[in-house]
Amino acid sequence: MPFVIWLTGLSGSGKSTVARHLKEALKKEKRPVYQLDGDVLRAGLCSDLGFSREDRAENNRRMREVAKILFDAGVVVIVSAISPFREDRALNRAAFPAGRYVEVFVDTPLKICEARDVKGLYAKARAGLIREFTGIDSPYEPPENPELRLDGAHLGMEEMSEKVLEYLRERGLLRNAALQERA
Repeated sequence: MPFVIWLTGLSGSGKSTVARHLKEALKKEKRPVYQLDGDVLRAGLCSDLGFSREDRAENNRRMREVAKILFDAGVVVIVSAISPFREDRALNRAAFPAGRYVEVFVDTPLKICEARDVKGLYAKARAGLIREFTGIDSPYEPPENPELRLDGAHLGMEEMSEKVLEYLRERGLLRNAALQERA
């Protein structure tokens, strides 16, 4: 049974790392799974887009459409993308059947994201070299009712990944690990 996990949060919050952990766990279950990463899509399919509100909406729409294609093909889709606006995330949710879309808020404070800034993006944004950067001069609207909120200030990447897997098991989207071992 396919489903979509949409990880949202600031740049550097841990979305992509958690997504990679989830992808590996699902592969071990022999589930068809694909990770759509916002950075990868921005470099290819969405390379013609900037960071205006309109371009961000179009970027989100394209990710959603690719996720729908994969979902319709029976693939579990893990999207890791900032997706800063509630309106766009509501459209994502509406595109999938109830119970098959899981919004996960990787809630990592800006200070921690900036400290992790491996690409130097926050530093460039603070210096005015990047405009409309989420969390600096463009807003991030935290989800009001995500299926799951991960505390990026206190949990490690593997712990956050395990919380998502626990949630999926509780909702019947994944088999219980104990049952799996007996099979």
